[in-house]
Amino acid sequence: MEEELQGVRVLVIDDSKTIRRSAENLLAKEGCDVITATDGYDALAKIADEKPSIIFMDIMMPRLDGYQTCALIKNNSTFKTTPVVMLSSKDGLFDRAKGRIVGSDQYITKPFSRDELVGTIRSLVQ
Repeated sequence: MEEELQGVRVLVIDDSKTIRRSAENLLAKEGCDVITATDGYDALAKIADEKPSIIFMDIMMPRLDGYQTCALIKNNSTFKTTPVVMLSSKDGLFDRAKGRIVGSDQYITKPFSRDELVGTIRSLVQ
């Protein structure tokens, strides 16, 4: 079971250290190669360098929010096919719709579970 996600490169973008750490711990246990970023600017630099297989992104972040960051990723020819999953503490229809408009592939409400993260990676990366 663990072998499936071995070496899958995951970028987790969240301004909350707690969220980054919990996602990193959960995914590292599954064999994922986890990279974290604190905001959109930090993330954009890391995406170019690390070329993640999937990106989990908080919506509410300073400087460059999740919607803006997602739109930039999806407008880049190199990364437009990289799955982007929005993470939000709000489970609103508006937020989901806005996420879809900017190109996000899925939406997970915080707090997330291991199964949600792993299931999302399985459905979008493989």
